[in-house]
Amino acid sequence: MKTRGFEPPARSPIEALSLVLGSVDALRNLRALYLLLFTFALAGLFTAMAQASFVRGGLWAPLEVAAALFVAFYGGNAAGILVMDEARGLAVRDVGEAVRTSLLTAHRLLLAMLLIAFSYALLGAALLALMWLCRPAVSGPLLSPWLFGLAVPLGVVCVGVALLAWIAVVVPLAAPAVWAGAGVMTVVRQLWQWMRHRLLTVALLMAAVSLLTAGVGALVSFVVAAGGRVVSEVGVRLVGIDVPAPELMRGLFGLGARTAGANGHVAAALVGGGIVFAIALVLPGLVYLRGTCSVYLALCEDPR
Repeated sequence: MKTRGFEPPARSPIEALSLVLGSVDALRNLRALYLLLFTFALAGLFTAMAQASFVRGGLWAPLEVAAALFVAFYGGNAAGILVMDEARGLAVRDVGEAVRTSLLTAHRLLLAMLLIAFSYALLGAALLALMWLCRPAVSGPLLSPWLFGLAVPLGVVCVGVALLAWIAVVVPLAAPAVWAGAGVMTVVRQLWQWMRHRLLTVALLMAAVSLLTAGVGALVSFVVAAGGRVVSEVGVRLVGIDVPAPELMRGLFGLGARTAGANGHVAAALVGGGIVFAIALVLPGLVYLRGTCSVYLALCEDPR
C-alpha cells in the first residue's frame, strides 16, 4: 500500500461498504483482544489509584492520572496496529513488537492532530475577524447589515462542514493512517484530500461503522443481561447466597454490591462479573477499530 501521498480511491462505495461490514472479523483477532483487555484493566487500575489519591490528598494523583493516559494511549495504538495488520491481510505481529512500534510511532498521531487543530484555529480566527468587520462601528451602519447577511450563511456552512470533517474524517482516520505507517505530513495530506473530495463518502462509511459497532454492542449487552439474569437466579437458589439476584447482576455492569455483609461468594461473583463487563466493552471497541481501518484502506488502497 502506498503511504507517501494521497491515492485516488481504488474501491467503489459498495465495495468499501462490504469491506466495512467485514469488520466483525476483528473479534477473531485474539492478540488485539487480549491487549485491549490488558490496556483497559491497567488504565482502570491507575484511574482507581488516582481517585483514591485525590480522596486522601496525596501527591501521587497527577502521576497516576498521567500513567493511566499513557497506558490507554499507547496500549490502544498497539491494539490498533494489530488490527491494521489483520485488515491489510498481513501476518499479525507479536504483542511485544506492536507495543514497541506504538511507543516509536504513536506520537505521529498527536502531531498530526495538533497540525489539523491549528488549521481549525486559523479558520475560527478568520470567522471571528469577519464577524468583527460586521460591527457597525467598524464597517458603518449601512454596510454592516449587508456584511452580516453574507457572513451568516458563509459561517454556517464553513463551521458545519468543518465540524463534520473533524468528526467523520480527522478523528476516526488519523490513527489508522499512523498504524499503516504513514508519516505526519502524509497523514495530514491524506485527511485534507479526503475532506476536500470524499467528505460525504467518508461520512457515510463512518456512519456504517458506528451502526455496526452499535449493533455488536447491543448483541453483547443482550448476552450479558440475559445470561446474567439466569445465572444470578440459579446462583441464589442453588448456591444459597443470601443476596438478591439483582445485586449479583450489578457486577456484570461494572458496579459493586450495595448489600451489607457481602460474603466471599458475592465478592467472587462481582470479580467474575467485572471480567464479563470488561469483555463486553472491548468487543464493540475492537469492531470499531477494525471498521476505521477498513474505511482507511478502502480510501487509499491501490490493488495494482
